[in-house]
Amino acid sequence: MMTVSNLPERTPSATASPAAGLTVELRPADRAALALYRADSAASCFMPAQSPEWVSAWARHSVHETLIVRLSDSEGHLLSLPLELAAQGRFRVARFIGYRHANGNFPLTDRRADDRIGSVQLRDLLNHIHDQRPDIDLLSLERQLHACDGVANPLLFWPHSESPNLSLAVDLEGGFDAALLRASGKRKRKQHRSQARKLEAAGGFARRMAKTPDEADAMLEAFFAMKAERFAQMGIQNVFAPAPVQAAFHTLFGEATASEHPKFVLHGLEVAGRLRAVTGSSLTDDRIICEFSSISDDELTDISPGRFLFFENIQEACEQGLKVYDFSVGDEYYKRLWCDLETVQFDSFVPLTVKGRAMALTRGAIAGGKRIVINDPRLWAMAKGVRKRLSALRR
Repeated sequence: MMTVSNLPERTPSATASPAAGLTVELRPADRAALALYRADSAASCFMPAQSPEWVSAWARHSVHETLIVRLSDSEGHLLSLPLELAAQGRFRVARFIGYRHANGNFPLTDRRADDRIGSVQLRDLLNHIHDQRPDIDLLSLERQLHACDGVANPLLFWPHSESPNLSLAVDLEGGFDAALLRASGKRKRKQHRSQARKLEAAGGFARRMAKTPDEADAMLEAFFAMKAERFAQMGIQNVFAPAPVQAAFHTLFGEATASEHPKFVLHGLEVAGRLRAVTGSSLTDDRIICEFSSISDDELTDISPGRFLFFENIQEACEQGLKVYDFSVGDEYYKRLWCDLETVQFDSFVPLTVKGRAMALTRGAIAGGKRIVINDPRLWAMAKGVRKRLSALRR
């Protein structure tokens, strides 16, 4: 297993000179702000959860106030943060739009801004946010990448710590045969052939990609139903249940079907006329990222339709010349069957008020505790057991 090497963290000495005409704008994520955000994206690095498509879909349906924070200087755009503001108890928190569904985050950063943005600019950015929105107690920006396309994440200048969960991925260099060689390929091919025979005997199967809004809607509805049942069994809060979340995904994946080269795609495995497994993925220039997946709990579960679909998805990614199949955040057994790349992401809990300082300390402590539990197999097994028992008691 290879841990992805990130760019070295910036130090206080790695600061840009104060730029003339530094401007910070906090604007509601309305049509005009989204148009400017899209224009800025043309010369910027960003990840899918900060793409114009993602930000637009979530801003349209979010129950929270949405903002775009834009930092620029006399030469133009430097950095933009798409945020949603949420009340948490007596605190008001600004977080990446999409919240728990936003993973592998990287703020919209101009590719030419590296020598124009440093600790001075990032400090001024915080001061401006506080001055313009004194009601915000904390910036809670989780699951961030250290770098994107060779550009260092400018938010490394703020206090940060290691995220509790790893991100796992498959190195596709050398093509599908090479990827299989690194992951018990002979056994996987044999298992895949066996699964195909069983699925054919069960009524025939087909792997499909949603190509119209109606097909995207059908796959998403199947996915939401699968996930609801699965989360209930595990005793986990269903983060896909809220209507605004489902509406945002319907918009995001439905609108993507109109593109010749969609950046968000849905794949489904249909057996005997029913969807048995679904994946929702985003694409960058060199990788496909599995944002979510689920399988149906029925008579075909033992055939592992989810594993069958992942095999097909990874094979297609190789055929398309992609370099990485990214399973995103979360350390799960089915991911370990394939993955040879690990990426450590980071969280930033940046207080803007006195109240926010207390919350930042609490968030950091909770994240640290999660990291200890998740990285200890014994403690993690115990935690999952307790969670399942509590779920049974609530039924």
